Amino acid sequence: MDSVYLVMALVLSGLIAASLMPTVISYFKKKQLGQTTREEGPSWHESKSGTPTMGGLSILISVVLSSLIFSVFIDGEFWLTALLVFIFIVFALIGFVDDYIKVVMKRNLGLTSLQKLLAQIAGAVLFYFGVSSLIPIQTISLPFNLSVSIGWVYIFFVLFWLVGFSNATNLTDGIDGLLATTGMIAYGAYTIIAVWQEQWEVAVFTAAVVGALIGFFIFNKKPAKVFMGDVGSLALGAGLAGASIILDQEWTLLIIGLVFVIETASVMLQVGSFKLRGKRIFKMSPIHHHFEMSGWGEWKIVIIFSIITLITSILALISI
Repeated sequence: MDSVYLVMALVLSGLIAASLMPTVISYFKKKQLGQTTREEGPSWHESKSGTPTMGGLSILISVVLSSLIFSVFIDGEFWLTALLVFIFIVFALIGFVDDYIKVVMKRNLGLTSLQKLLAQIAGAVLFYFGVSSLIPIQTISLPFNLSVSIGWVYIFFVLFWLVGFSNATNLTDGIDGLLATTGMIAYGAYTIIAVWQEQWEVAVFTAAVVGALIGFFIFNKKPAKVFMGDVGSLALGAGLAGASIILDQEWTLLIIGLVFVIETASVMLQVGSFKLRGKRIFKMSPIHHHFEMSGWGEWKIVIIFSIITLITSILALISI
């Protein structure tokens, strides 16, 4: 019966997201609150300027309503669902403030890096204490049912994991539909893991995110009618990291989220190479822009990156 609620959460979340998007798009168009492309971005992205952003608000509303509604009916710990919703909201709010500064206040850089980092750390600390009060979390899982206990140091791992992957998904959100597709595959993989472990309280949350991303993708596929904004991209990474922690499957996120890891690594390598050698490794970073500059179309990048995420997700599931 719990599996039925998962499907219902997915469907309801998708319907809410899809039904909210026309209103969100219309509102931001009316207020002339659209995306401003950065000067160092690909020149052909200038045509995207003015496209409504902060569409991640529809994802947030859909996930919160669907997961909380159906979590009360499933077998499991309601508070674990609530904690995942909590960290999703916290990182979404950080993104919302960042988007608000950029879109409404017309300051293109948004929050400073330090402001964003401190807010993310504060949310991660609260998440750690909330989860640790419900389940033991002092070990990091490794492939093939291995693990290593790190005791109280685990809190620093949580900080690194949540902050790291929220920024990784944020970097990935640079092409129409890219984060929506890779995100729904990654969340789908964690839904399967949660069902295998009979952790329905996690599965109902991840299923709700899958549904919300499907509803959002209808309007975000190329040519995008709306962008997710930081309000969506930061929340998605934090939700993935939180789910992997509660499921005691941290290592799998490095495999399932390999695209996100590569996107982040490409930026780090690019910056490091330029500072040390005065030369760039890629034509542009994150790496999806490198492929754009190499002549790949946006649809081609989205399809290939999504296929990679699907393959790595299957490999991770096989290895559990």
